Order: sequence, then structure tokens, then C-alpha cells
Amino acid sequence: MSNFDLVLSIVLGVGLAAATGFRVFLPLLILSGAAYAGQLSLDESFAWLGTRAALIMLSTAALVEIVAYYVPGVDNLLDTLATPGAFVAGTVVSAAVMTDLPPMVKWTAAVIAGGGIAGFTQSITAMLRANSTVLTSGLGNPVIATAELIAATLIPFLALAAPLAALAVVMLLLWLAMRVRRRLIRGTQRSY
Repeated sequence: MSNFDLVLSIVLGVGLAAATGFRVFLPLLILSGAAYAGQLSLDESFAWLGTRAALIMLSTAALVEIVAYYVPGVDNLLDTLATPGAFVAGTVVSAAVMTDLPPMVKWTAAVIAGGGIAGFTQSITAMLRANSTVLTSGLGNPVIATAELIAATLIPFLALAAPLAALAVVMLLLWLAMRVRRRLIRGTQRSY
């Protein structure tokens, strides 16, 4: 495997991991579907992700997660649970696609880059939802849930097709989320 292929597998892992910060199970489901269809090679220890059983389990979990984020109150509770879940899922998807790397390099990159970006993405969206809950009494939360759902769907497909472009989109989305959050905080401070 060339150095470019190694870098590309790390970038793919980071792009997929970032998507788990928006929804934990949907990017895992897309990864599982790509592996099941033979479109993506996984590391041997993650071959289980490319099975029919994994597809069924992840489909169910993704559907429940998607619906739950549209239930007032449950969405904020899910953010509490999803933060550590996103870190774990981000680490798993990163490690799964980082094939042919020495174990120390793979797990270091998966935990720091994959888990880190997933945790960061989830933290930003959780703060955004918390601010929305306070400022709109939760009425703005479905808008955030829909934006997260779109990002969690599009980013994994983009990462599979063009990993560098996916990483650029993730960085843009995080920048936009931080700007929106800052504006929400400024609006709250002005009203006091």
C-alpha cells in the first residue's frame, strides 16, 4: 500500500468518524452496507460489520435514533448518551477502514483522530441543541435534528466517494455550527 493510500484510508476514517458525531448509528449503517455490497474493504477484525446481521441491527438502531431525535426532551437526553457513543463509534469506523496499517498507528489514529472528531462534532451539535432548547423552548430542535440527519447521511457517502472532499465539508459544517452557536449566545446575552 502506498503512502497516499495510507493517508487516504486515515482521511476516510476521519470523515466517517465525523459523521458519527451527527448520528451514531447511521454512518455505521452506511459503512456496513458498503462492506456488505463489496464496495469497501474492512480490516479483518471488523469484518462483522459487513454481515447481514450487522445490517439488520444497525438499520433498527439507526431508525430508532432518527425518530428519537424528533421527540422533545428525548433529543437532549440522547445528546448525553450520544457523546461517549459517538467517540466509540468514531473510533470503530476509523479503525475498520484503516487497513494495512500497523496496529499501533491504526489505533492511535482511530482513537485520536476518529474518536476525537466524532466527540468534537457531537459536542458542538449538543451545545447547539441545548442553546436551541433554551432559546426556542425546543421548537427549533427539529431543524437541528434535520440538519444533523442530512449531514449524517451525506458525509459517509461523500467520504466513501471522495474522502478529502468529505473532510472539507465536515470542517465547513463545524465552522458554521460554531458561528450559529456564537450568535445564539450573543442573542441570549443581549436579552438580559
